[in-house]
Amino acid sequence: MNTCVILPTYNERDNIGEIVSRLFALLPDFRVLVVDDNSPDGTAETVRSLQENFPRLDLLFRTRERGFGSAYLAGFRHVIETGSSSAILMMDADLSHDPAYIPAMLEQIATCDVVIGSRYTGGGGVAGWELWRRALSRAGNAYIRAITQMPFHDCTSGFILMRSDLLLTLDLSGGLSGIGSSGYAFLMELKYALWRSGARIREVPIVFRNRAGGESKLTGHIVREGIKAPWKVRFRARSADAGK
Repeated sequence: MNTCVILPTYNERDNIGEIVSRLFALLPDFRVLVVDDNSPDGTAETVRSLQENFPRLDLLFRTRERGFGSAYLAGFRHVIETGSSSAILMMDADLSHDPAYIPAMLEQIATCDVVIGSRYTGGGGVAGWELWRRALSRAGNAYIRAITQMPFHDCTSGFILMRSDLLLTLDLSGGLSGIGSSGYAFLMELKYALWRSGARIREVPIVFRNRAGGESKLTGHIVREGIKAPWKVRFRARSADAGK
């Protein structure tokens, strides 16, 4: 399947070269789109130098917007506008997501619409996290499932393969009416929108490894947004259903 990998980056200079090299070594026919939010560490410059050796590597450099969620939305719009790929693979640029799992995800998407690389389905797991981080993630997923009723084991996974045409059915404008969370709650919002659209979604087990370099992007704002987001999407869905 003609696939584009989207890598949102902010200060990932230490990791971007390795993840790009590993992706193209495994999947030379893929496209890779780095969406960089004007990283002060020079991530974009590193990507530009990598483009000399990897002609299928693209860079979307943003100077005005910033945020994990909006970076993905910008990447989605780029793929839709160029019509360059029939599938999109979302993954972290910090080596937490191992490209070795991608062939299994590609095998599954041949007969479904979305594949989630899941830490919490049978055979999945997490390596390198402190106990508090494991507890926070487990509790967060239980909280999201209770409110949204989504049936997935890993509602916050960022390792997602989906068919590009699904995005045409979603509101990618952000803000109050669309998928608009700036942090990792975006991942939950996206899954909820895909699930509500009727997409066929499967989970495959992965082992998530703590980032290889740089600093974690987890902040108090991201945690607070994650607490509010499930209620926001649930109430939005109820309003939409009431209006039918």
